[in-house]
Amino acid sequence: MEIGNKIVYPMHGAGEVVGIEEKEVGGVKQSYYILSLPMGNLKLMLPVDKIEEIGIREIIDKAKVHEVAEVLEARSERSFGSWNRRYHATLDRLKSGDILEVAAVARNISRQNLKRKISSGERRLMELARQILISELVYVLDKPSEEVSKWVDEHIERRADDDEEEEE
Repeated sequence: MEIGNKIVYPMHGAGEVVGIEEKEVGGVKQSYYILSLPMGNLKLMLPVDKIEEIGIREIIDKAKVHEVAEVLEARSERSFGSWNRRYHATLDRLKSGDILEVAAVARNISRQNLKRKISSGERRLMELARQILISELVYVLDKPSEEVSKWVDEHIERRADDDEEEEE
């Protein structure tokens, strides 16, 4: 990995490697990638030797955007079990770092939100999923976040009625 690379940090979203620094922490010198995350205007330090363990990956290529759109338009998945079990299953999907899993979470909770008022916990998960998804698509599509957010919404809403027909 080098300066200028666009990468995805699971649970935080996409950013750009803006530097490499050496720091001494607890008497041990270690190299860190400096990652700038535009969504939330964050700067993170990631230990160079832990990148694979953390699950860092490069952003998707433009060809995969079609797959993301398909996931956003697909029927929502029904969730079963207690709130706690659903919450942890959703978190695991977000932690995977897989953009298609993140898109499915964003779709499922966003559509729930269109039908009924969702809980504050569900709202936080929805916002996190959307942030992770949009932050990566901003780089891939080279468009501002507002435009990408609108694109995501359009794809989620495009087939939302199909979910309602299935429930009847």
